[in-house]
Amino acid sequence: MARMNIILPAMGEGVIEATINKWLVKEGSNVSEDESLVEVATDKVDSEIPAPSEGVLVEIKAAEGTVVKVGEIIAVLEDNKEKQPEEIKKIEKEVERIRETINSVREEKKEETVVSRDMKSRTQSGKFLTPLVRSIAAREGISYDELDRIDGSGMDGRITRDDVLRFLEERKTLKTPHQKPGETVTRTVPAEPQAGDEIIEMDRVRKLIAEHMVMSKRTSPHVTSFIDADVTRVVNWRNSVKDKFLAAQGQKLTLTPIFIDAAARALQDFPMINISVDGNNIIKKKNINIGMATALPDGNLIVPVIKNANEKNLTGLAISVNDLAERARANRLKPDEITGGTFTITNFGSYNNLSGTPIINQPQVAILGTGAVRKMPAVVETPDGDVIAIRQIMILSLSYDHRVIDGALAGKFLNRIKEILENYTDSLL
Repeated sequence: MARMNIILPAMGEGVIEATINKWLVKEGSNVSEDESLVEVATDKVDSEIPAPSEGVLVEIKAAEGTVVKVGEIIAVLEDNKEKQPEEIKKIEKEVERIRETINSVREEKKEETVVSRDMKSRTQSGKFLTPLVRSIAAREGISYDELDRIDGSGMDGRITRDDVLRFLEERKTLKTPHQKPGETVTRTVPAEPQAGDEIIEMDRVRKLIAEHMVMSKRTSPHVTSFIDADVTRVVNWRNSVKDKFLAAQGQKLTLTPIFIDAAARALQDFPMINISVDGNNIIKKKNINIGMATALPDGNLIVPVIKNANEKNLTGLAISVNDLAERARANRLKPDEITGGTFTITNFGSYNNLSGTPIINQPQVAILGTGAVRKMPAVVETPDGDVIAIRQIMILSLSYDHRVIDGALAGKFLNRIKEILENYTDSLL
């Protein structure tokens, strides 16, 4: 009998550890290849680790609730099969992938150190910043303006490590970002439960979503622009081909991949929407990776990402959308499938809502909301003059970071999506 160590695999970009949530099998259990063994949670997504081979789970080394680093042994599997060359190569490849992940994290740390060295040693008001303070500021994303608002407790008012850590602690408690350490501000009175009220504790995912949303509003000055689009041509075309598409591809054709296609085309025309902000620098993204906000059965939200969406045709987008949505609802997404997004789309129309003002998915700078498609009377231009006709109309909303995107650019981008949707033809497929 051969014994095999089951290790925590590489869980995606920037992920170096995970928490053991729940073992799905007990010690001594017979398991089949690819059977889910354990649920693990990272700061990005919950996932399941499958058995690499059939056999007996003879030992569990990582108990539920423990934090395990990538590459560490979590269990031991005993099987009766002799390893084939293909299996050995598969294991060696996985080990190499783990090494690459660890090396990648180390490189990120090195880059962070370089960033701290490259930061200016003084704020705009002239406050001196030690290398240690600059390092913490770079790592935690503290801006020069925020550093300027910190009252230093060191000699001559110099900002110390403790001053910065105290500032971070106060920021975590959701005090206003303009508050100086130690300053008292008026706080919202917390809600107190009354008799008969039910208290429901947020689960881990909801807490992460809440923190991310608050951080986004605190980071970016949000502005939302709206436009309506006549999608009659798109709706009619989709209705005429959906049955053939299902028969040929085995996939449902919804409007979502069409919206993603339109957004990807518009981002190619307006690349300054496909950016992120790093301090005083703008990072113009090479790849167009579009996230699609997906509601989960438990009421939470997750955003799987379609990488290089501009390089896929409509069939490829439809397959990706259906696959990611299905695995998201089954809690089977991999961590690297919800990272790396450069733009996000959220569909308010799923619940017959007309529109909304979505919150930017940091570190992106814009998010598109798609409303419900409704039959509406509209003025249509014809060679014989204007007529009123029944058309399929929807509202598009774009929330954007006003630090780097002005209304003119946002308006042009939103109008470009409208143009693409209103002129969507078979030649674009």
